[in-house]
Amino acid sequence: MRILAVHSDFIEVEPMKKAVKDAEELSDKGKKRFEEVLVVFTAVEAGDEDTDVAASRLSDEVAKIAEQVKTKNILLYPLVHLTSKPSPPRVAQSVLSKSEAKLVEMGYTTSHSPFGWYKGYTLKCKGHPLSELSREFCGPGTVDVSANEVEEVSKSLKQEDALKSRFMILDLDGQLHEIDKFNFGKYSGLEKLAKYETKKVRAYSKEPPHIKMMKEHSLIDYEPGSDPGNFRILPNGRLVKKILERMITDWCIDDGAMEVETPIMYDFEHPTLKKYLDRFPARQYVVLSEDRKLFLRFAACFGQFLISHDMVTSYKHLPLKMFELTRYSFRREKSGELTGLKRLRAFTMPDMHTLAADMGQAQTEFEAQYDMGLKWNTALGLETEVAFRIQEDFFNENKEWYVSMVKRGGKPILVELFKERYAYFITKFEFNFIDSMDKASALTTVQIDVENADTYDINYVNSEGEKTRPLILHASISGSIERVIYALLEAEAMKMAKGKKAMFSVWLSPTQLRLIPVGEAQKDHVSGLIEKLSSCEVRVDYDDRDEPLGKKIRDAQKEWVPFIAVVGDKELESGKLSVTIRSTGEKKDLSLEELTSMIESENKDKPFEKLTLPKALSKRPII
Repeated sequence: MRILAVHSDFIEVEPMKKAVKDAEELSDKGKKRFEEVLVVFTAVEAGDEDTDVAASRLSDEVAKIAEQVKTKNILLYPLVHLTSKPSPPRVAQSVLSKSEAKLVEMGYTTSHSPFGWYKGYTLKCKGHPLSELSREFCGPGTVDVSANEVEEVSKSLKQEDALKSRFMILDLDGQLHEIDKFNFGKYSGLEKLAKYETKKVRAYSKEPPHIKMMKEHSLIDYEPGSDPGNFRILPNGRLVKKILERMITDWCIDDGAMEVETPIMYDFEHPTLKKYLDRFPARQYVVLSEDRKLFLRFAACFGQFLISHDMVTSYKHLPLKMFELTRYSFRREKSGELTGLKRLRAFTMPDMHTLAADMGQAQTEFEAQYDMGLKWNTALGLETEVAFRIQEDFFNENKEWYVSMVKRGGKPILVELFKERYAYFITKFEFNFIDSMDKASALTTVQIDVENADTYDINYVNSEGEKTRPLILHASISGSIERVIYALLEAEAMKMAKGKKAMFSVWLSPTQLRLIPVGEAQKDHVSGLIEKLSSCEVRVDYDDRDEPLGKKIRDAQKEWVPFIAVVGDKELESGKLSVTIRSTGEKKDLSLEELTSMIESENKDKPFEKLTLPKALSKRPII
């Protein structure tokens, strides 16, 4: 069976003439109008001969859709053209008749358009995200979903949309200022963040520069064979991404987190998860398997909380931290919100959760993770603006604590105060990057969760031997890895706009050193140098293409290669390399050992990954 459900302002239906011999007899052949109605175009197929089962499944699914779109009015509209394998008319008519009766019993005002007739109709679709949904019932016990059925919207997200809150500026002296009365002066980034949050203009007037840059550098590109917001990661992009993944994983493990791995999909009807879904402000992808509806995870919370529920934990273990690098998490963002790597639907999220014994311990961990965020973004060379989002009573009780963190950051922050919690957290902070088009994106974020220990029945045994609920901190010290790459590229775009040279940090550059032989006579020597460097932590390649020297140098510069070493007759004689250093623009004659030492010093304390593309440029495909 196949259905197409359209939530409509109205539909007008007029029977024209009979389409089959056994068409329904009509006493009134006039035009009928149905207002505020869910129109369910239905095709009963071969295989639906058990009409009781088929009718039950149809009525149950239609009721679920009606509940989603919040209507009690339903029109069943037989439309055989939805399928190429229709059931006999008598089977189809029986299924529709039984379904209509079941829906009436369930409390819905249900009608049907004439069965077996050619009909004219006029319909006005409402046009919201759930207004057009389709289903395919493929034999007993299974349900498939079409591409139109792609999201579930949580109650929390709806509450967040309707949330009334106050945005203020908190300065280093602990004073709160109205945004329009604060002298931003040298705090232009904070002013941009405040405007972004209060004006809520999210759309870009033109393509942000990181999209062009990620393609030009063969890092990441759109995947036309997938859903929008899902990307293909190319070799250079995978290398950059892998280094960042390793780095944040090491940071979290060094902070004491246990690394785990959990499933990417979960059951909507799991009693604990069902409650949590309505408290997390995100839209979900839906997956239907047999008779179960599943959702793709939008964070690692589910798996880590279910593990925590099953653990035997003592106060001696707290604070207890758990970490997972999710590849991937999924959020069904609105198509108009998708913007390159800034906002996508499948992303790699480093997720760490901390069980804390009480609010005092939670605040201590919150502070420590705030400091980690400062350190992380500094290590990446990213300038960020901090925003705190706080339930108002909690802020008033802990104002000096917040001021102490503001002082550590060294500049005023944005504060959003809300009267009532719309989600599970009582407070959170975000480190926001402001891009080249004055749009903000949250990178580092940490929340204090006051609900989910109850929701997931998570306990620890206190010093008196009693079971006690912990508090939970949700932390992503980096934010999604894709968004980090977006921020790095946008930061370089802003440098370029000021006439400066763009580049990744040396430790993050896919190719750190490029050797360029002037001609054929130097190629063997360069191959020997490559061999000598094989045991070093240096990502090196060489341009052996039959191209002019000038072009080879320009191509290396376009790729932001940090060290470009030309090898000609002079270099063969001297044993040194003529090196151009991108970060300073200097040209130096360096021995291979000096150059290697310089690059390895840049890699110090950072993860190292090998180059996966062929070292000889002539061997590389054009991507």
